[in-house]
This record gives sequence, C-alpha cells and structure tokens, in this order.
Amino acid sequence: MDTKYIFITGGVVSSLGKGIISASIGKLLQARGYKITIQKFDPYINIDPGTLNPYEHGECYVTADGMETDLDLGHYERFTGIETTRNNSVTTGRIYLSVIERERRGDYLGKTIQVVPHITDEIKRRMLREGAGEAYDFVITEVGGTIGDIESAPFMEAIRQLRYQLGRNAVCVHLTYVPYLKAAGELKTKPTQHSVKELQSMGIQPDILVLRTEQHLDDNMRMKVASFCNVDLECVVQSEDLPSIYEVPVNMQRQGLDAAILRKIGIPVGETPAMKPWHTFLDKQRNATREVHVGLVGKYDLQDAYKSIRESLNLAGIYNDVKLKIHFINSEEVTKENVADKLKGMQGVVICPGFGSRGIEGKIIAAEYTRTNDIPTFGICLGMQMMVIEFARNVLCYKDANSVEMDADTKHNVIDIMEEQKSITQMGGTMRLGAYDCELVEGSRTWEAYDEEKLIRERHRHRYEFNNEYQKEYEAAGMKCVGINPDAQLVEIVEIPEKRWYIGTQFHPEYSSTVLHPHPLFMSFVKTCSE
Repeated sequence: MDTKYIFITGGVVSSLGKGIISASIGKLLQARGYKITIQKFDPYINIDPGTLNPYEHGECYVTADGMETDLDLGHYERFTGIETTRNNSVTTGRIYLSVIERERRGDYLGKTIQVVPHITDEIKRRMLREGAGEAYDFVITEVGGTIGDIESAPFMEAIRQLRYQLGRNAVCVHLTYVPYLKAAGELKTKPTQHSVKELQSMGIQPDILVLRTEQHLDDNMRMKVASFCNVDLECVVQSEDLPSIYEVPVNMQRQGLDAAILRKIGIPVGETPAMKPWHTFLDKQRNATREVHVGLVGKYDLQDAYKSIRESLNLAGIYNDVKLKIHFINSEEVTKENVADKLKGMQGVVICPGFGSRGIEGKIIAAEYTRTNDIPTFGICLGMQMMVIEFARNVLCYKDANSVEMDADTKHNVIDIMEEQKSITQMGGTMRLGAYDCELVEGSRTWEAYDEEKLIRERHRHRYEFNNEYQKEYEAAGMKCVGINPDAQLVEIVEIPEKRWYIGTQFHPEYSSTVLHPHPLFMSFVKTCSE
C-alpha cells in the first residue's frame, strides 16, 4: 500500500508525553503487522542536542549510525525495537543549514530564499523521508514544542500542506491537557478547545485528540470535547496517569486509538492483535514485589538526564522478577567521610556518564568504596573512566592519576584523548559516536553476560579512552581489559573478576535495551544485585 503519514502535535503545555504516545501508536501498528518508523522534529535551532545541557533537554540519545538525538528516540526504540538513524531526528538548525548550504552552491538558481516555500519544502522532504532509502507502511512524525510557539510555525505550515497533498494518506493526532481544578472539583476542557482552535487557525483540523489527564474523563466530557473540536467521539481518547509508561500502548489499544487511525485512513481494522509478549512483560512488572535498591552516582539531579539508564535498569529488574528502586546520589556531595552513609542500603551502584570535571572526585570515591566493599558496580563511559582512575590511584599507587580531560598535565594519564580527536576544534557531532565492534575475552564475566558471544557491537559517545600503555600494569594488578575494539585496539570494557560484579564499559549499553529485549549487561548486573 502507499505509505501513510501520522503527525503528532501537542498543545496547552509541554511534557505531556508526545514521545510515549508516538511510540505507543508505533507499537500498536507494528502489532498489526505494519512496517513503521518514527521520527522527531524539534523546533530549536541547535543542529542536534549534543551540545545541550542535560538540565535543559534531558539526556542525549545516540543512534547506531552516530547521530546525537532527542531522548524521545530512546522511547521509540525501547517500545518498538526498531533501530533509528540520523534520518529520524531533525531540528530547525539542520533544516536551515541544509537550505543555506544549497543556496551557497547555487541550487536555487538565484531565487530569494524564504520560509515558504524553501524552508517548508525542506521540512516536507524530510517528513516524507525522501532519499532515506527505505519504504514503510506508516511514518509517524512527532513535532516537538507546543502549538503557538513561534519556532514551530514552519513545521505546522509544512503539515498543513502535506495534509492537503496526501489526502486520506495522512492523519493528525493532537495531544492536549485537561487540567483538574481541585478548588472547584472540576475538570476543564477549555484549554483543549483553545489549543485545537489555535491548530485550526493554522489550517490544520486534528483527526484524533488524545487528552492527557490526571482524572478519568466520562463519556459526557469526551462528547463535549468532540462537539467543540469537530472530532468524532470515537477519536477522543484519554491518556490517564498510569503506574508505568509501558501500560500506555495497552490503554490506547483498549480505547481503540489504532483502530481509529486505520478508519480515518481508510484501512480495514480487522481483529485486535493480542500482543502476548507485551502483556507477559506487564504481568511480570505487576507481580514483582521484592525490592532491590540501586544507587545512581552522577551530577545531574534530573530524572531525564539518565533516562535510558533508568529505563534499562527497570526493564532488567522486571525480567529478574524484582522491583527496582533507583536512588540518585549527587557525586558533588560524596566525600570519603560520608560515602558509607550515602551508599548505605544500596545493593548495587551505577557510576554515571557525563562530561567535565564537576563531581568526578565523588564518583572516584564511590568507585573505591564499592570496590573495597565488593558492592556490584557498573561504570558507564565516564563512569568506567572513574573506575580506571580510582584503581590507578589506590592499587597501582599513582596518586596523581587522572584523565587529560580533567588535568592536561597529569604525569599518569591513564585516560587519554583519542589521537584523531586532538586536532578537532568544533564541539558538536565530533566525538566518537555510534556503534563499533568489540571483541570479548572468553571466560570473562562480560562474555558470560553476553551469552558467550565473541563479537558484540555497541554505541559510543566520548572523546577520551583508556591509555593502552598501562594495560599490562592493570591486568597484573587484577583489573582485566576484557573488551577490545578489533580495528583500533581500544579498550572497551574493564572488569575485576575477583569481585561479585565490577564492570566498566566505555560504550553506552543503555541505548540498546528494549522492552522485549533488555540489555544483557543490565540483566547480569541486576541479577547479581538481587542475589
């Protein structure tokens, strides 16, 4: 069939969960046998989120082909199991950069470059995935921001044009907020009405409304919204607060969201798919009662800053039949005097990734405490480097050991900048990014976790590496280098075999963990913690 297009927009306020709804729609259509992809269009002018502070934008998610993207792509991959690429993430910055580069080459033959048609045409080209090289039954496009934002106007105009050009091959799903006023004891639909009116003023009539609410909406209220917003009653769906984001697809299916989309497009609905593996997963989640406490040692006191790590831990907990309780521990506040108190009660510790010197001494102190007290420890990217530095200082007795990122003059640069990174001056998109091969040492704990696979492939985001000049010293002292990139001979994984579970990875395994296929390292880590 011809490719169908679903546009997801949001109104009233941000952070309503457009990414979760987009991923849920993708999952439901997948369950019906359709080939789908999901893409995110962000209105900000940055080329990508790679240089954004996590406090501003949450974590930066990395695709296998090395694109730094919005964290919503993590939701897309975890829900659907698809592997996104650089074509799935577009910003205003990328749009304008592409148009300006073409203008400089003379591609427009002297035309005056304007938002309409040149910017909107470029947006439409990417929304249609022209040149992306793969055919899909459905392309789901989420537009970031909120209706009425000045930055999103070109995206709305592009959607308006595409709705007209594509006819029944396109639908618009609009996500809004229905607040509950406690003092009045009432739910208010007026913000939704105004949001839809704003969308209509741009020439877009939403086909389906998803109402984000903290209180259940009865049929009378849904009927009121349908009447005021020119939407069929069956196309007014509510998204209530749920115990887990992974229950959202089931809730949407129960209300017939996927069926409504198919009817709007003119496709026979057929039988509702059972989604047995998903329900099995949810059953395990509901039935888990035994709690396991894991500490997250990092410097960003923001849930979204470590989103993929948190979700990977939770998924591994569910499959290990335990309820994971994650405790954030600010590494800036960790000292030798209070580390025991800070980590008290933790059955496992994750040393988090990051950049810069802020909070690293706390991570090093935490790594020493967990190593000497044999607490299962998982270091990721910078976290792995902190484990390496701690070992050099306290086992190899190089008291000044450090990374050249933190101390360019250190005499014992156990973490050094990659050779190809030394001449780079621009920050954005220039790190070692994307998936690279890694050969595992047979018999290692990591090799066992990966079900005895010899060659794995994982995603990276860093500039600094383990300094191979020290490899023999580390191995002789008990920290083994058990994962090596076969091409560059870079150390990807270290572990201390004599400990219960003490492993650091230079790559980011959290990017590859999905609902139906949790990452093996997180599975092994949580299993050890729960023992």
